[in-house]
Amino acid sequence: MTSGTFGIWSVIPLIVAISLALTTRKASLALFLGVWTGGSIYHYQESTTLLADIFTDLGIPAAEPLSLVLGVFVAGIWGLVQSTDWVVASVGDSIFNMQIVIFCFLLGSAVAMIWRLGGTHAVTTWATERVDTKRKAGLAAWMIGLAMFFDDYANSAIVGTTMKDISDKLQMSREKLSYIVDSTAAPVSTLTLSSWAAFQISMIEAGYSATDLTTAETPSSFMIFLQSIPYNMYSILAMAMVVIIVVSGRDYGEMLTAEHRAATTGKVTRDDAEPMQDVNQELGTPNLEDPRLRVFIVPVLALVVSMVAGVAWSGYSSGAEFYDVIINADYASSLVIASVIMVATTYYYAYRLDLQPIGESVETSIEGFALMIHAVAILVFAWAISEVIVALGTGEYVAGYATAFLSAELLIVVVLLVGSFMAFTGDSWAAMGSLTPIAIPIAWELTGSHTMVAVVVGAVFSGAIFGDHTSPISPSTVLSATFTGADLIDHVRTQIYYAVPVMLVSITLLLVWGYGSPLWGRSTWAAVALLPVGILLLTGIVYVLSRFDARRKGIDPTTAWTVEQTRVSETSTNDPRHIEHEQPLTEGGRVENSPDTD
Repeated sequence: MTSGTFGIWSVIPLIVAISLALTTRKASLALFLGVWTGGSIYHYQESTTLLADIFTDLGIPAAEPLSLVLGVFVAGIWGLVQSTDWVVASVGDSIFNMQIVIFCFLLGSAVAMIWRLGGTHAVTTWATERVDTKRKAGLAAWMIGLAMFFDDYANSAIVGTTMKDISDKLQMSREKLSYIVDSTAAPVSTLTLSSWAAFQISMIEAGYSATDLTTAETPSSFMIFLQSIPYNMYSILAMAMVVIIVVSGRDYGEMLTAEHRAATTGKVTRDDAEPMQDVNQELGTPNLEDPRLRVFIVPVLALVVSMVAGVAWSGYSSGAEFYDVIINADYASSLVIASVIMVATTYYYAYRLDLQPIGESVETSIEGFALMIHAVAILVFAWAISEVIVALGTGEYVAGYATAFLSAELLIVVVLLVGSFMAFTGDSWAAMGSLTPIAIPIAWELTGSHTMVAVVVGAVFSGAIFGDHTSPISPSTVLSATFTGADLIDHVRTQIYYAVPVMLVSITLLLVWGYGSPLWGRSTWAAVALLPVGILLLTGIVYVLSRFDARRKGIDPTTAWTVEQTRVSETSTNDPRHIEHEQPLTEGGRVENSPDTD
């Protein structure tokens, strides 16, 4: 059976994977079952045809009905074999995916070395004297995330590694830190010159090549990208939402429960949570005799500087302009090389400061690889799900229905929603690669306006990021949970409460912009003017929902962030998560004894 002929059945593997992941909280198992379901569907018709032929040849009565029933079992076995092929192909046939796997393992090695050498303890001690509230910690994570705009994977690794122990010491839940990291990393990468932007610019060129425009009539893809930025409203408002949540100190939904748990019990994760990595538990006690701040700072800087240098080197050619360098750079290879240099820097300090012998450093690196096994397994299964989606033609099936009858105004929203669905399958770049070359010719055909092309480009970006933020099989979501040490499903379940309102506000603003064109035309400045309105709407939503949910649960929506009610124990020098705390008060002034009232 060929791709694109499975109809509604093509959506089933995705439903199985997502629903099982959210309900069982076992992401690896859920993803594998989703891949297996896809393999079974892929081979079901072939199985029934094969059985019907065999039964007919043997003269068995009711051959066709019998083959339909028994075909399920044969397809299940055949699908299991096919699943193995897809899992292997998801890494073996993709240089990019293999580079990301290597990057993850090397980052695990670097994290383990920094921990064992006492660098993490040193930076935690230093930061505790300066970052002494959750609000400051949240803003620090957000600002570092903005600075690491060049790649979302490197962003998550750097910010998560830097802030995890600091946030633990301040009793910020891992779910909250993971949300801050995830909702900053990918969004800022879509708004700046980054690996995301380079890929999308190339897709813009592909989209224009499918129109009837001549080369002279085709605008610069880079200029279309710049013009699309105000219309990438989800990404902009997602970053604004982080600031609203952090500054206001208000939470709602499962994040309120998580923050209340962390503030009242000191537990930064649930009792039965499965953190993507737990350095404290898996690597033991670090070097506390002579912790050096440089052991943390220099390797992180080495990663950043090496990454930027690698991008410049790989993208440069004789006579190349800055734009050409950004477009032609090899970001994945640069990540791998930068992570190697980061690991080498930790080895240098281990030797130079006589902190541990080379043999012990090698053992530490191997332990660091082990830290990443869970994350890499989920990444591989997530990529395999993407193989399933391609084989079953899920994207084409959804897009075919979504683009049947469109006006220019509705096209924006449809592109946004289709992009969200395609990215929800686990690969936002695949969503951009598939949707952008389709959406651009449609936008041009409907309107003949380059501004509308920029609008749909921004909508594709927004949809891709929203799909990432709500999917437990998205690589960027997996890595955000990994480097912050959060439980993956807990991260998704808490973040979705904030992602959905941002998406709804973004859709509203884009509809207002589109249907308000008789008043202001297709003006980019009108879109810019709508963004502050969106921020005000989100502020009101956070205030209303936090008040409502806190009353429903019987707790103060800001209790978890009250600085005066939480103090760091001076005696807890070895475990940054051990914190003495006073019982927080509810709005009525009573002591709240229940740590988790959800």
